[in-house]
Amino acid sequence: MTQLHHQNHATWECKYHVVFIPKYRKKAIFRVIKKRLGDVFHELARRRESKIEEGHLMPDHVHMLISIPPKYSVAEVIAFMKGKNSIWIVQNGERKACNFTGHKFWARGYFVSTVGRDEETIRAYIKNQELQDREMDQLALIP
Repeated sequence: MTQLHHQNHATWECKYHVVFIPKYRKKAIFRVIKKRLGDVFHELARRRESKIEEGHLMPDHVHMLISIPPKYSVAEVIAFMKGKNSIWIVQNGERKACNFTGHKFWARGYFVSTVGRDEETIRAYIKNQELQDREMDQLALIP
């Protein structure tokens, strides 16, 4: 059985599959900060009473399965995480890697899907995404 969360007047289970990208898909910048970025995302989610259940930082995008309480909108939590994360990147990233304007590291949009009963499928997809991408790249190289 899935774990239910409780607040004063609500019992809930709201999980979302979220994908977003760095502006212009800047892979080089992303590689520099990737190691510490996971901890930052988890801390920012915790500040909005949310929890990242699964997550994977790809070379040019982020996949996460995030549990968000109903008192916050998905847009609010994701905007908060991307905004604060951009500030962190500017303050902690290597200076030569910060060749983007202002504090706008992340692209404006994102993909979100409710998880519902397909949670295990989404978890497996997120875990195996990098392996699937590598297989596709190898297939593309074969003439």
